[in-house]
Amino acid sequence: MAYKNLLVHLDDSETCAGRVAAAIVLAEAQDAYLTGLALAVETSMPTYIGGQMPVEVLEVQRAQVLERGQAVATRFDEALERSGRPGASRLVTGLDIDAARVVALHARHADLVVLGQEEPEAPPALPRHLAEDVVLSAGRPALVVPYIGAGKTLGRRVMIAWDTGREAARAVNDALPILKQAEAVTVLSVNPRPGVDLHGEEPGADIALHLTRHGVTVEVQQTQVEEINVGDTILSRLADLGCDLLVMGAYGHSRLREVVLGGVTRTMFESMTVPVLMSR
Repeated sequence: MAYKNLLVHLDDSETCAGRVAAAIVLAEAQDAYLTGLALAVETSMPTYIGGQMPVEVLEVQRAQVLERGQAVATRFDEALERSGRPGASRLVTGLDIDAARVVALHARHADLVVLGQEEPEAPPALPRHLAEDVVLSAGRPALVVPYIGAGKTLGRRVMIAWDTGREAARAVNDALPILKQAEAVTVLSVNPRPGVDLHGEEPGADIALHLTRHGVTVEVQQTQVEEINVGDTILSRLADLGCDLLVMGAYGHSRLREVVLGGVTRTMFESMTVPVLMSR
């Protein structure tokens, strides 16, 4: 079992190069084909405004958007050629309000989609919360790369945030191609209740046994915290163990175009320090 068809979302932000680099590392490890999806999206505007703008102005703006999209695709193709990996860029045009839906649609034809964390201080290259929207709607696992980029390794030392939930279970199985190649995998249960909520008498032991039967070497850890939240606890333990990847379920939903995330999921999208493989 391995990923054989990967998709990475491309944009003209300064963080895109790090995202592409992480996608190439994963493609090399999995011997996978890598597609770069570049979006040339125009800014949507009310009809009463767009209808008053000269056609010439709209055409110039459209040409500029297309040119930027083509430049993004070209940079990806050049990076791919340097890596020697098979793959290609794909340029799609549309409106900014449809960007997340388009990425999610293309992600459904891939084993995994690579996305980027939104940089808080930078102007968004696309509508805000694109990564969150795609994770919640694509139906495919997503690797979200921090805006600071990934480290020198990816998937060598992995932590699984385990809470027995459906989303976490799916994330673990979606991550199996990476977990089977990892040198160390830690299952972390934060504030588990033995014998309650499917944790069993020894929280984490059942999912560890499942992974062991797939040839994964697993260590189980449990921790109880009160003064800091679960998300911060996970981030702290990631640093303590020197992990280069977190696997977790994504919790949330969309409400009238507003993304509503669960607490730990929100913390990771805001403060992730390593790439996070999420499934929902």
